[in-house]
Amino acid sequence: MNPVIRPRSLFIALGLLLALALWLSLALGPVSLPLLDTLKAALRLLGLAQAGDDLAQAELILGQIRLPRTLLGLLVGAVLALCGVAMQGLFRNPLADPGLIGVSSGAALGASIAIVGGAALGGLPEAFAPYLLSLFAFIGGLGVTALVYRLGRRDGETNVATMLLAGIALTALAGAAIGLFTYLADDATLRTLTFWNLGSLNGASYARLWPLLLVTAAVALWLPRRAKALNAMLLGESEARHLGFAVERVKAELVFCTALGVGAAVAAAGMIGFIGLVVPHLVRLLVGPDHRVLLPASALAGASLLLLADLAARLVLAPAELPIGIVTALIGAPFFLYLLLRGRT
Repeated sequence: MNPVIRPRSLFIALGLLLALALWLSLALGPVSLPLLDTLKAALRLLGLAQAGDDLAQAELILGQIRLPRTLLGLLVGAVLALCGVAMQGLFRNPLADPGLIGVSSGAALGASIAIVGGAALGGLPEAFAPYLLSLFAFIGGLGVTALVYRLGRRDGETNVATMLLAGIALTALAGAAIGLFTYLADDATLRTLTFWNLGSLNGASYARLWPLLLVTAAVALWLPRRAKALNAMLLGESEARHLGFAVERVKAELVFCTALGVGAAVAAAGMIGFIGLVVPHLVRLLVGPDHRVLLPASALAGASLLLLADLAARLVLAPAELPIGIVTALIGAPFFLYLLLRGRT
């Protein structure tokens, strides 16, 4: 596949798009701030500008509400896109999604257990409720992914097709369990469970950012180290082995990174679909399948897309807020159908 745009030009365009998305995400909302005041207040919060104009309100809004939310959107979008690239490389299919190995459904099941089980016990402690919910979601995602990987192993090798089928089966099983918890939930718990499954960046805080920041940094640093192996695996597993790559080790690392990244993202922001599918595929159409370019470009594009989707979620029904999972589905589903129709023709 010949690239439509040069990698350098794409990185410049994506960098500018991300800067614009960050600026708009900080400035716009139910209470919109002038763009220039937003920039000044952000620089003052970072200690890069001296106090001058009276920007106390802008600094309060940015520092306590919008900056942690924007950073959360940036990290979630980047790590979901990176994990999408990893899964598409693992399955050698540009329509693969991180949810294929069960990490999203496992995280949703873990969150359902925390929400409904906590309500049955009289409610989780208020100070620990957000952290316990994230912890249960993270453990659920890792647990289901580990089971999928174990089912795909045989005679010291990982069968990708078996792992895919196991992921589909366990995703359906987790969905049935989530449906049971939904049936057992009372009205208040059902509302919490429903909104969490639709995804949201609301309620972001600096304390909840640190775990996701560490995971995203680890995934963003590790996956590019396997770019050459992913390129070789596009030719087939046997060809990659002949080229000197430890294919089984690479597959295990890809599954682990995806479980870690998606589990942390779902634990922090709930279920947000299509980022891991749409962004890598779109970037691949622009620059080709070289993972040395595809991985960093997808991270930038994923962060930008999620920030813009969150901005739409805040503004469409302001002052109410639309769940971001609905926005990404409205963007991703038509694009997915377009890809299917394009493939048929």
